[in-house]
Amino acid sequence: MMFLDRTDAGRRLGERLRRLRGEDVVVVGLPRGGVPVAFEVARAMGAPLDVIVVRKLGVPWQPELGMGAIGEGGAREINEEIVRLARVSAEELAAVEEREHTELERRARRFRGDRPRVPLRGRTVIVVDDGIATGSTARAACQVARAQGAARVVLAVPVAPPDWTARLGGDADELVCLDTPELFASIGQFYGDFTQTSDEEVLALLRQAGPEPSGVPGSGERARAEEVEVRAGPMRLAGHLTVPGDARGVVMFAHGSGSSRHSPRNRYVAAELNRAGLATFLFDLLTPEEEYDRGKVFDIGLLARRLVEVTGWVRERPEVRGLRVGYFGASTGAAAALRAAADLPGDVAAVVSRGGRPDLAAPRLEEVTAPTLLIVGGRDDAVLYLNREAQARLHCEHDLAVVPGATHLFEEPGALEAVAALARDWFVGHLAPVAAG
Repeated sequence: MMFLDRTDAGRRLGERLRRLRGEDVVVVGLPRGGVPVAFEVARAMGAPLDVIVVRKLGVPWQPELGMGAIGEGGAREINEEIVRLARVSAEELAAVEEREHTELERRARRFRGDRPRVPLRGRTVIVVDDGIATGSTARAACQVARAQGAARVVLAVPVAPPDWTARLGGDADELVCLDTPELFASIGQFYGDFTQTSDEEVLALLRQAGPEPSGVPGSGERARAEEVEVRAGPMRLAGHLTVPGDARGVVMFAHGSGSSRHSPRNRYVAAELNRAGLATFLFDLLTPEEEYDRGKVFDIGLLARRLVEVTGWVRERPEVRGLRVGYFGASTGAAAALRAAADLPGDVAAVVSRGGRPDLAAPRLEEVTAPTLLIVGGRDDAVLYLNREAQARLHCEHDLAVVPGATHLFEEPGALEAVAALARDWFVGHLAPVAAG
């Protein structure tokens, strides 16, 4: 398989990895050549992009031959066989390490500057390079990701030698490669254009990607993302606010039972809304301690009251003040969203329910005035029945969208993408600023 250049390779690799889009993903590229590939993967995934800086340890008299690698945070990978065959002494190895460690620190400062690292803890981290030769730098990068708390590490490359999986050991949980040709001499032989990537190109791609999914396409402005804490009565609730440049509305997420602001499905939908120019606020309706209390998990009145209180807080945030507010609810969170919308007639501009339980808000459904979209999987029979029953009680503008072949969690190929597109179109249509008369 031949690639036109690293951009072409990244696009093809991104297509292979699209199945991971529902997960809480961060893409990290290995500077320099891996970053253009990683940029396209991150764009295909709707995920933030960062770098992991590693340095190859070359044999002193044959630098292109890697005998190991080091990475940020003290990661170290040595190919003992190459060290033995090349007869590199301990003193010579130490000298190479010291020199490359200095260069590693310089490059880390160069590429990162005052730009904060994208948090990896608890997330799926896709480590991307433009290919595998010895595998040492890739292993070191995977070790860095693991040390920073990655829950799952996926190593993805366009091309590698046939025995590449044996070279990687257990440093990655999953290995993805587009081509493993038998006649493998170097990575560059599989690229039409394998021009060296410059520091400036890496910096430009990192600036273009931003630390979180970007806002309005073509706006040139980076989304602002912030972890916050909101008071709801005596409780403090954790949340994540993302505001793209020129935001045209704000969508608040009400999660279902057993879920939180870290829900990969809701984060995926939120990223799609951000790209459409909508701010999003994902927050926990319950504290970590309350999540174990089944009485509170299904107390729709409590959840709705907290959503109303937090809505007031969101309306006062300078970044989104004056924007129209929408609710996106999943499962029991959908019932809380509908009940809160009934409590705030005229203040909530739109509601979207994903696999929701609107029946749990039955006593208040007739009072909902916000345009409401109910999204249900075609194979989620019980919930589909409940949504049809609830739809008959709505007096506002409403619609029921059935995603063919999808079950309750929308895990089937293309199902979550359909949900995100439906939600995006509904919110864009109903949260657009009202023109002054």
